[in-house]
Amino acid sequence: MHILQRNILHYIPSLNRSMHLLKDLAYINGKWVSAIKQQTFPVYNPIDKSIIKNVPDMDVEDTKLAINSAFEAFKSFKKTTAKERSNLLRNWYNLIVKHSEDLAKILTKENGKSIAESKDEIRYGNSYIEWFSEEARRIEGEILQAPISNRNLLLWKEPIGVAALITPWNFPFAMITRKAAAALAVGCTCIIKPSEDTPLIALALVELAEKAGFPQGTINVITTSQKNSPIVGKELCENSNTRVLSFTGSTNVGKILYQQCASNVKRLCLELGGNASFIVFDSADIDLAIKGAMASKFRNCGQTCVSANRFFVQNSKFDQFVEMLLSKIKTEIRMGDGSKKDTTHGPLTKKSQLDLIHALVTDAVKKGAKLHCGGTPLPELGPLFYAPTLITGVTKEMEIYNREIFGPVAVIYKFDTEDEVIQKSNNVSVGLAGYFYSQDLSQIFRVAKQLEVGMIGVNEGLISTAEAAFGGIKESGLGREGSKHGIEDFLEIKYVCIGNLKY
Repeated sequence: MHILQRNILHYIPSLNRSMHLLKDLAYINGKWVSAIKQQTFPVYNPIDKSIIKNVPDMDVEDTKLAINSAFEAFKSFKKTTAKERSNLLRNWYNLIVKHSEDLAKILTKENGKSIAESKDEIRYGNSYIEWFSEEARRIEGEILQAPISNRNLLLWKEPIGVAALITPWNFPFAMITRKAAAALAVGCTCIIKPSEDTPLIALALVELAEKAGFPQGTINVITTSQKNSPIVGKELCENSNTRVLSFTGSTNVGKILYQQCASNVKRLCLELGGNASFIVFDSADIDLAIKGAMASKFRNCGQTCVSANRFFVQNSKFDQFVEMLLSKIKTEIRMGDGSKKDTTHGPLTKKSQLDLIHALVTDAVKKGAKLHCGGTPLPELGPLFYAPTLITGVTKEMEIYNREIFGPVAVIYKFDTEDEVIQKSNNVSVGLAGYFYSQDLSQIFRVAKQLEVGMIGVNEGLISTAEAAFGGIKESGLGREGSKHGIEDFLEIKYVCIGNLKY
């Protein structure tokens, strides 16, 4: 019996509901391992900065081991059938469904988001595994019309090779599944480097992948501290045995990785920073706009790349919008320990982010912006809490102007005309997502065509789904994740010309 079929048939008895998903070892070549140099680093709970676990602090030598493991595994994994890979992914999906409560608790513990948001992320992230388990069987080549009668022209689609996946701390579960499921669906093997702030959910995820029957070396997870992350990332980029790099994170880091991948012309998929505008036109349904604003701005405390960042509200709606949003912030946001049932929003994940946000808000207020609520840390709740904030009257002289904030701060600007707001919306170097609210059908099509972003929410504040192509333009990145296009970065097209046929 094929090794994959044996693994698939035997994965269910090997797992029981009491398994402990909190791991303190990395995963290379089907084994749970320490760093070669036996170094570790702590993973903190952002609620109180207590240590959850110490995990291996891996360096270049560990990274090479993981790459070699994936490279060797690729030689056999690329020969598996689409049906076999689909079954493996479906097993993984089913195990995640079964252990979703445990996974959500780990996510809340190391990331800080509320348990409700963590459950949503587990469901959302797992939808990519389900999606790509189905897409695995729809990878099709082409037969071309030959210009000469005795030739056949074929295009084969083949897995590109070892995939290096570098993922962030804000959606540490979903950003892994969105990448890894696509890579595995086509027959690539992968090395996952999670953020140093949130490695535990990655280790729990690969524990379930192991139980699902993925062969050794197919999926590897290396954990690194902030100190070692740059050299590990450089190795993943420059090692000739990795053939594609997929990264979600800041534009600045993405540019560094882009340069490092140039040494061997590695395939790149980059999902980088955003600075999403949220436009409310005179014709907008104001209740819908407020609902969308709350979801888009304050989900995960504003720590998402597609968060509404610059609110533009047309004159006639401005005062009403500010008043209604202020009321919603005060009545619907309950900050605290994310593991508590009534908490809607937890802390920020990083102290550097809290310090930056507070500095931006303080500068704006000092230079004349109007602070409607918030504008201060909340140390009585914990070291990384920041009050939901709403400010108006921001001008170009303020540091927060046109800045991606990545926190629970809503900056609202007033505008007069459609042309004016399109110009202001497009006047940034990035273009990931944008949102606008209008009941004017002609305006909807007109504005959607002119906004310079890769994704648009029209009368909708939550747009991410496995079925849609996720990605941006300009300095927001390269490639697309999710949808049928999400597998393309992990595939090569091989052209085969068969000539001198005798018919």
